[in-house]
Amino acid sequence: MRYKELADQSSGESSADIRARVDRARAVQLARFQGRKVFCNAQMSPRDLKRFCRIEAAAEKLLETAMTKLGLSARAYTRILKVSRTIADLDAVAAITAAHVAEAIQYRSLDRAFH
Repeated sequence: MRYKELADQSSGESSADIRARVDRARAVQLARFQGRKVFCNAQMSPRDLKRFCRIEAAAEKLLETAMTKLGLSARAYTRILKVSRTIADLDAVAAITAAHVAEAIQYRSLDRAFH
């Protein structure tokens, strides 16, 4: 991106739009786990991951590559899947795409850089 695009304050989502998107994603998660003691994606069990984290082939390949090249643990794998599911929920889509996984990996990389 160019500086002018980054510095332009008029572009981007409003706080109200972001709030509405988050509220919709939370409603999806509450419906997904209705009747259980799970209330959000972060609380998913391994069984839940298999059931609710449908991942496209390109996304799976990207995650496999990241695991290998970055030396990520099984714990990191599950955290990336959970974050990817949340990002997909924010986009209001059922399947996790490579873009969702890439974004989750970036967050994981940032988290590692600060610890």
